[in-house]
Amino acid sequence: MRVEQIMTRDVLTIGPEAEVREVARIFVEHGISGLPVCGARREVLGVVSEGDILFKEQGPAERERHLWSRLGGKSAKKTKKALAIKVLDAMTSPAITVSPYCSVAEAARLMSEHGVNRLPVIKGDDLVGIVTRTDLVRAFTRSDEEIRAEINEDLLRRTFWLEVPEVVVVEVTRGAVRLTGNVETRSEAELLERLSARVPGVISVEADLTCAMDDTTRKAKREFERSLA
Repeated sequence: MRVEQIMTRDVLTIGPEAEVREVARIFVEHGISGLPVCGARREVLGVVSEGDILFKEQGPAERERHLWSRLGGKSAKKTKKALAIKVLDAMTSPAITVSPYCSVAEAARLMSEHGVNRLPVIKGDDLVGIVTRTDLVRAFTRSDEEIRAEINEDLLRRTFWLEVPEVVVVEVTRGAVRLTGNVETRSEAELLERLSARVPGVISVEADLTCAMDDTTRKAKREFERSLA
């Protein structure tokens, strides 16, 4: 499953010169918790979130402001956010973005790795959508039939060029996937199992796949021989 299949396309944005109070109003009116900050050409400059607003509200004590400013780095950034009047000073920049063709699993990894709740979706230089943690969670509520169809179409047919169900049979029961059949190599079988486990909604994968050739042993042997050279 790709990001373009779950993202929100009609994206609210805000400019860097808008006031932080305006951001808070938009959050409340639309029931959202973050906005992409865009320039005149709709290029993404950053993201402003509820966390940025809350950081400003708690603000540093007067004596802490001068100390943080002198320290520089992250402390200076905290001071800038706490004193922000305009979005330019409150936003987090640069924004972590994602392509519409990126997998949902990769989007989830980016969110977890960077500790963010939303990713602006960029195609070229254009903002085409936004994907949130809620969107990713929703993707994991898909039916068994939807999961089976994605593994058959995206993995078996398009990625591995395999005939379905003549070569590999996919069974899905309450998110648990079972793969049976024949593939060309052992590494192909292992890759298919790993990729199936990354499909949104899959909770486990059981693979009972036979292969015509165990290329993993030959590969390990070649690598060992190269290490001795």
